[in-house]
Amino acid sequence: MRKNRDSKCDFCGTEESEENPIIFGERAKICKDCVETIGNIFENHDGGEVSASEESSEQRILKPKEMKSFLDEYVVGQDRAKKILSVAVYNHYKRIFKNETENDTELQKSNILLVGPTGSGKTLLAQTIAKFLNVPIAITDATSLTEAGYVGEDVENILTRLYQAAGGKLEEAERGIVFIDEIDKIARMSENRSITRDVSGEGVQQAMLKIIEGSEVNIPPQGGRKHPNQEFIKINTKNILFICGGAFDGIEAIVERKLSGNVMGFNQEKRGKVEKEELIGSIEPDDLVHYGLIPELVGRLPIIGTLNQISVEDMKHILVEPKNSLVKQYQKLFSIDEVELSFEDGAVEEIAKESLKRKTGARGLRAILENMMLDVMFELPDYANKKVNITKEVVLEGKKPEIS
Repeated sequence: MRKNRDSKCDFCGTEESEENPIIFGERAKICKDCVETIGNIFENHDGGEVSASEESSEQRILKPKEMKSFLDEYVVGQDRAKKILSVAVYNHYKRIFKNETENDTELQKSNILLVGPTGSGKTLLAQTIAKFLNVPIAITDATSLTEAGYVGEDVENILTRLYQAAGGKLEEAERGIVFIDEIDKIARMSENRSITRDVSGEGVQQAMLKIIEGSEVNIPPQGGRKHPNQEFIKINTKNILFICGGAFDGIEAIVERKLSGNVMGFNQEKRGKVEKEELIGSIEPDDLVHYGLIPELVGRLPIIGTLNQISVEDMKHILVEPKNSLVKQYQKLFSIDEVELSFEDGAVEEIAKESLKRKTGARGLRAILENMMLDVMFELPDYANKKVNITKEVVLEGKKPEIS
């Protein structure tokens, strides 16, 4: 430190004094008061206080419109389902972050049920929303779950997966997302309770109630079956968002009987696409109970979002438009070998039609592309600095792609 009566702090403009000396750097000067102020700022930040800018950032990331816009970049169509999901997720995390100090009104957790055909985007929606929020997500199939004590995977192991997805950070896991697919596959075959044990149906639904509603659960951090000498971690599911998905094949007949009073209903194959979508869009909790979900589980999934069957046009958009579209992924793979890949419009349409024929939805697109492009990818390193063009004939007749 050196003294100079004309020296001023470059940060606050205060002149140097005995009480507030100036510290000289190579390109800047700072006074003692500013040093103390900066130290207090860092101390408060480390102590966990949230600044106004941080708070506004947190509010910004949770806006439903911004979540919907982010989902639009990765998921084609399904606008209503995306709105329902965005609002539900916004309310869920607002309940966590903005209501922790309030004690006058308790906001209950609103878990979500997504109903839609196979490959319509249920899993992708959950994965994308978790990516947007930067929270861990665990994805499981309801058909792999069994009651504790039976051969299969314990329901509580879902939470172990979430804990592992959070990198072993308990606090992050307790604010994560769990997606349980094919929830309709564990529905009871009828509304009458069976006197026999239902290992993978109603019994699993009963086992799910505890973790979905919100409770403290002991989980084995490494997964597997519980045993007496094992170490456990206690995880609180109060703030974990559960999203369940299922195709619920045939539920439109239940909705139709309710709406029209026609006990027999119409043959599902004779219904038009629009009529089916209208019926599925009218699903209410009672319809899910009639289908075979127990009332207690339906009550813990109060928000129902329905997804439509994907059309040929939707499938074409899925192939080329999203940020993670398969066409873009393959073009990137080819570019690594310095090969330019292109798809003609006719080829894209035929790929979309083939996927719909297989009734596998969007998830079936990769299998079609992999099979179609196996030979050209096998020889790909030999095509450096060339162009590969996928034509309609490549898809329909199995011809070799155009290489120039």
